[in-house]
Amino acid sequence: MKQFALTLIIIASLFGCQDTTEKNEKQFFLPPATTYNYAVIDSVKLFYREAGDKSKPTIVLLHGYPSSSHSYRNLIPMLATHYHVIAPDNLGSGYSTHLDPETTTYTFDLLATYTEKLIDTLQIENYVMYMQDFGAPVGYRMMMKNPKRIEALIVQNANAYLEGLTPKRQDFFRTAQIDTSQTKHNFLYSLTGEDAIINKQFLFDLDTTNINIQSPDAWTHDLAFLKSQKDREIQVQLFKDYNTNLIRYPKWQKMLRDNQPKTLITWGKKDLKFNANGAKAYLKDLPNAELHLLDAGHFAAEEKTREIAKLILEFLSKNEI
Repeated sequence: MKQFALTLIIIASLFGCQDTTEKNEKQFFLPPATTYNYAVIDSVKLFYREAGDKSKPTIVLLHGYPSSSHSYRNLIPMLATHYHVIAPDNLGSGYSTHLDPETTTYTFDLLATYTEKLIDTLQIENYVMYMQDFGAPVGYRMMMKNPKRIEALIVQNANAYLEGLTPKRQDFFRTAQIDTSQTKHNFLYSLTGEDAIINKQFLFDLDTTNINIQSPDAWTHDLAFLKSQKDREIQVQLFKDYNTNLIRYPKWQKMLRDNQPKTLITWGKKDLKFNANGAKAYLKDLPNAELHLLDAGHFAAEEKTREIAKLILEFLSKNEI
């Protein structure tokens, strides 16, 4: 009996030590590395950031004005722990080729065509689409061609309803298209300058209590690609083309209504240009959409990165994506 008891004590001691060792092991959170890549398509180079396991569902992040994939530098590693993430630079933005605007007319049709070709080149069949600002007219054009390709939508201050634009804002886009005067052109060109980018874009809807949440890296990076006259003319051409999006809103809304994609809306409610009524309007056609109005402005992914990442991960998990 004494020998049996001693054996039990030794076994218990061994398991006890093992349990203590396991409990003392520290667990570390290490997101996958982001890579920085180019794809050559029709003689132009499209830049994209990529992270995560390619065998997992893909999230495509479409950026806005005057940005590039740099705007998702903090969001990418948070999502890439569970998903494959692609964030391209539009043709004419960021590190992608800037074709000469004197010989190439920049339109949202053009941007969507090249973005879709990039996704095809990367052999991505189906994906979750995240859209912000300019990302909406690019994304919805792609979605119109094949709605079933989109596994889910994530809408972040990405307008598809007139309710999200004040009458003054609607008039801005309309006159940008129809007013061909040099005076109008000069005004649009001024909006691509340093002061306008910093104070009328990134800091426009922030108050003094939270202004330090916006990293100066954001506008410094964007302004690096708006130094030349031709770079700025690219954005002017897109301003002039933007009213084509408002004209297409009814078609996009019908597409949403007919297809009922799984949709998460994470909208900075302080956005004065694409206001929160534009977020709520989605519910007319997508009554099952999940809506979150965040205490943020137009660049909510810069201000509320962790909150948006958490909402995305929870939403996709609930929908078994």
